[in-house]
Amino acid sequence: MDVLLALGVIAFAVSTVASRRIARRVAPVALPVLLVGCVVQWLIEGFYWQVVPTYVLIGAAAGLVVAQLKWPGDAAVSRVRRLPMALARGVVGLLVVPAAIAWLVVPVPDLPRPTGPYAVGTEIFRWVDRDRPETATDSAEDRRNVVVQAWYPADPAARGGRSEYLDGLNRLPKNITMLPRCLMRGYHRIDTHGRTEVSINADRARWPVVLFSPGYGAPRAFYTGLIADLASRGFVVLAVDHPYEVAVTELADGTIATPRQHFLDNDPDESRYMSGQLDVRAADLRFVVDQLLRPDTMGPRLSGHLDTDHVAAIGHSFGGATAAAALAGDPRLKAAANIDGTLYGSLPQQTLTKPFLLVQSDHAETGHSDQFLTGNGALLDRMRAPGFRYEIEEANHYSFTDAPRFLADPARFLAAQLIGGSRGPRETQRATNDILAAFLQEPLGAGPADPDVAAARYRDIHGGRVH
Repeated sequence: MDVLLALGVIAFAVSTVASRRIARRVAPVALPVLLVGCVVQWLIEGFYWQVVPTYVLIGAAAGLVVAQLKWPGDAAVSRVRRLPMALARGVVGLLVVPAAIAWLVVPVPDLPRPTGPYAVGTEIFRWVDRDRPETATDSAEDRRNVVVQAWYPADPAARGGRSEYLDGLNRLPKNITMLPRCLMRGYHRIDTHGRTEVSINADRARWPVVLFSPGYGAPRAFYTGLIADLASRGFVVLAVDHPYEVAVTELADGTIATPRQHFLDNDPDESRYMSGQLDVRAADLRFVVDQLLRPDTMGPRLSGHLDTDHVAAIGHSFGGATAAAALAGDPRLKAAANIDGTLYGSLPQQTLTKPFLLVQSDHAETGHSDQFLTGNGALLDRMRAPGFRYEIEEANHYSFTDAPRFLADPARFLAAQLIGGSRGPRETQRATNDILAAFLQEPLGAGPADPDVAAARYRDIHGGRVH
């Protein structure tokens, strides 16, 4: 409603400036409708910063209409009054620009509906690893928190409640992954397509588990579209937040944790720092697997319904490197997938003995570094198990995330011309999940499947099995 209202106000304002005749004929009907629309929008949807230029514009346009109705033509207007009228038209015309720009970032992003056969449930777990100190804080008493949001195939008859998109919505820091918090004022209204307090689907006794690690600094929430869709295909996806690196997350005691980076001396490219963070993240994933093996850790709705013999790890960007590192160091994991992630430390020299998948964005658009190309190439070359690599043309690094959906269609189109990603997040994520589901099927106990077949359903996806 909000964007449609803004378009209506902008069209009305332009018409008042362009033609007095149109203004005189349209205004008696259009102006009351738009004013009522503004009131209804405010009452139903609340205040967003994006609406301020729209409200100012409609007020100015209304004033111009009243003046034009009072003085129907320039011939009837004295020279004294003619200049203010021209200035008024100019002001209204100029106000169209900020009103249009304000709506380039949508107040409530629209996430895609999951494409799998299952409804989706979700539940958040905030755990504390008593065996690990929290090295990011100053207190020696602090222990490592790991926050996990489970997304799972749900009972289709259960209604449940709406899940919140982002941790700490009422207590956000000034910026969240370079985005100012004012942009997220309406994010409590995002439909994640996941429902809380719903039972897991009873079609299977136990469901395979996939750990998901997000990109560096990115909250797990920014992958909701991808994760919810994967859960709808028959996986329990455990999305992990890594506190004090992620932009914002809520700890077990209710604290809102924000980044605390401790960069190292003599580390100009931050490779040593990133290698250390990779170790922290891999330990987080090992702790999650530990929790899965403890009775009743997953609560009454999920405990006993997870196939803990079939667990894989996937991730995007730095999270993809985390998944690969976890596979190299944890024999309990059956497979891993790296979505567009650069590898750090000694990881490229590891020899993986279980299946590994690399899905990457268009190199021509993302411009992957030499470290990305040589590191992933070396890891795949050393494989002693099936290895796959696919490149999705017209997808950029952010196409796997919800970030493009934070923009209105015109802004998304402009961004695609500047930084790539014209395939769009919907098709990019659907293709990625088709490939992921086919890749994970055999190592997670569901029988053989061919990722090449999944990739072939889409145009301009290149690659295949490399080992």
